Amino acid sequence: MRVLGLLSGTSHDGIDVTVVDFTESDGALHGTVLHDDSIPYDPALRARLIAALPPAQTTLAEVCELDTLIGQVFADAAAAAVASVGDVDVVCTHGQTVYHWVEAGHALGTLQIGQPAWIAERVGAPVVSDVRIRDITAGGHGAPLVSFLDELLLRGRPGVSAALNLGGIANITVVAADGLSAYDVGPANALIDAVVVAEGLNDRGYDADAAIARAGTVDEDLLAALLADPYYALPAPKSTGKEHFHLDYVRAHTTGRDLAPADLVRTLTELTVRTVAQDVRAAGIDYLAVSGGGCRNPLIMQGLRDALPGVEVVLADELGASADGKEAMLFALIGWCTMHGVPAVFPGATGAHAPRILGTITPGTGPLRMPEPVERVHSLTLTAG
Repeated sequence: MRVLGLLSGTSHDGIDVTVVDFTESDGALHGTVLHDDSIPYDPALRARLIAALPPAQTTLAEVCELDTLIGQVFADAAAAAVASVGDVDVVCTHGQTVYHWVEAGHALGTLQIGQPAWIAERVGAPVVSDVRIRDITAGGHGAPLVSFLDELLLRGRPGVSAALNLGGIANITVVAADGLSAYDVGPANALIDAVVVAEGLNDRGYDADAAIARAGTVDEDLLAALLADPYYALPAPKSTGKEHFHLDYVRAHTTGRDLAPADLVRTLTELTVRTVAQDVRAAGIDYLAVSGGGCRNPLIMQGLRDALPGVEVVLADELGASADGKEAMLFALIGWCTMHGVPAVFPGATGAHAPRILGTITPGTGPLRMPEPVERVHSLTLTAG
């Protein structure tokens, strides 16, 4: 089964696209990665999306229009992939998160937009979407879903291994002999990107090569105030997003402080390093595979290696999953699992009381035909096509 995975994460900078050709035998799954790409959002659409995100106020009309516009650009991305590698059997789209509702440590709802019917109409294949909410209805956080892929890739390694994804939010999956845990650590790029955009520090919307942070110094008083956020002390499983870590959050902490933009970006970069390193040490991790946009930030990566001298810190490519496209591969995997009746989530990762088959299926242009169910997946290997 050829599955096309689509994702736009909490950095909302564009769409990651992958096509994986899966084969399965007795629960052993092999994926050949046929296509791996990233397509940036049009700047005007990205600006409109940012303007609608919390804590900003928006309207149902704007949400409806963005749902259509994002669905159409996802459909364009899917069509481009199909034009490159040929037809696919199913598409799985994450869409774009615009709100993740958490109260008193419990996830109560989540909203991803990017209408999947546009994708189904454009490429003709069925589309799996809205994959987080079923885990939430079973008592989970709906995040981090990537722990399902991480566990399969890390399974069997000696000691305590972990996969860290540095998107807008940092999430980690810890795999040890006695089980698995996964959760959102806190902000990775979300606050840095928000400041870069708000201050007009460059035209990219992120701190490319840590050029801005390199010109600044850490403000230890501000860093201490940021580290005092109660979220970091919450037990796992837990999840967070830009509903909590956003530009006004930064402004609330910097009011009355005379801080140069480069010093602020440097301090927020150090916040990511400190919060991740603290959790890695606490879990006794000795192998850390890193993915997401933050793995291309040399200050973050060097900061982690300096703070974790006894830990082997590598890119996720060493596990067979592209450091830049791993989460798109996750959604290709979820699409395969949903079509084959396989729960694609570990309760220990999200806090759900039981595993669930994820997502909603939008039929393609023909009849919806489901393959024979697979009881479970016990292993996964990924290779480049």
